Amino acid sequence: MNTESENSETPRVLFICTENYYRSRFAEALFNYQAELIELPWRAFSRGLAIRPTPGELHPAVQDALLMRGVSLEYTSYKKNPLTRQDLERADRIIAIKESEHRPLMRLYFPDWVDRIEYWSSNGVSRMGSLGRVERLVDKLVLDLSRQLQNN
Repeated sequence: MNTESENSETPRVLFICTENYYRSRFAEALFNYQAELIELPWRAFSRGLAIRPTPGELHPAVQDALLMRGVSLEYTSYKKNPLTRQDLERADRIIAIKESEHRPLMRLYFPDWVDRIEYWSSNGVSRMGSLGRVERLVDKLVLDLSRQLQNN
């Protein structure tokens, strides 16, 4: 599955984090996997606000967490991607993973978008614990979108 090449008619959720190396990529993969399982006509992609050089394209803990859940790495992009205005414009729903970290970065790089996106909170959660928190929020998002679709 290539997360970038979906039909332009397919609704898209954009997950934003700092480096597009950990939380947003985990959310992207889980969302795409779950959406495909239940035939939800949404797809996710992810981007980073401040990408820095890191060893590898995806944090090893994320790879392990996805594989432990039976989620193929094909459900996330194969590389880190910086956020662009075009990404924001093509998304139907935009979620920044950690409000305390990402709201200031959005204010710095995309000030006109600061109040137009949804912010999740993983404050007070350890880095490893944040994956569990992200997983619960993705589960809820998929369920909410599925219910909306059923009610329309």
